[in-house]
Amino acid sequence: MNQYRNPAQPAPIRPDDTGLAPPRRVDIRDLLGDSRELRIQHGGQEYRLTLTSKGKLILTK
Repeated sequence: MNQYRNPAQPAPIRPDDTGLAPPRRVDIRDLLGDSRELRIQHGGQEYRLTLTSKGKLILTK
């Protein structure tokens, strides 16, 4: 049996296959540095990613 897929046939689609690259992993310390807040620009809006005193993250507009 041939172990190679025929390139003329589309690859089988798995239920979890989105066609997108896997999500990037970034350590929060790399984002915040010594700060407890990060300002993020998206779609003409500014958002704040805040690290709380209990170590939780809050995203607000």
